[in-house]
Formats: sequence, structure tokens, C-alpha cells
Amino acid sequence: MSEGFGLFVRFALNDQEAARAFDELCATTLEGIRRSEPGTLTYVVHVPEGEPLVRVFYELYADRAAFDAHEAQPHTQYFLAEREQYLAGVEVTFLDAISGKVATGL
Repeated sequence: MSEGFGLFVRFALNDQEAARAFDELCATTLEGIRRSEPGTLTYVVHVPEGEPLVRVFYELYADRAAFDAHEAQPHTQYFLAEREQYLAGVEVTFLDAISGKVATGL
């Protein structure tokens, strides 16, 4: 499986108010991703069970170029600048796909 470049990102949020504001920031950012990023195949925000102040992102891009295009978007740049005020910590894991099942026709 040569295609597919992904990220697993874990955000620890400062408090419940920060979580609410971060979720609003994510919703705004997702509008831009849906509208203008055909190479972004999956971009999902999760709340782990029992961890209300944690958000986990799973992001899958067609390839590294699609990720680079995502990072250059104005909505992504805004998200990256604004998120810091809400965070107690962040962990990023980059993922290169080697095998799997990919949905088609979505």
C-alpha cells in the first residue's frame, strides 16, 4: 500500500472551558477541510472514553503532498495559531501506510 500518509494527534486540554472552545475551533476548521481539501481523505476528532479533557485526531491524506497542502490552508494556519491557548500538551505521531482497507466511493 504505497498511498496514504496519516497522523495520530493527542491533545490534552487545560480545562472544560478550553475543551468547549477547542471543539468550536475544530468545527470551524473542519468546514474549511470539507470545502477545499480533496486530498484529505479522513479527518476525525475523537474524545477518548473517560477522558473529557483529551481530543484525539485521526487524519489520513492521499499522500504527503496532500498533507503539505492541508498545512498550507488558511483555515489550518488559523487552527494551529489559535489552539495553543487551550492546550496543556500535544503528542503527534506520523503514520506511513503499509497495508489495510480503504473505503471507496465516499
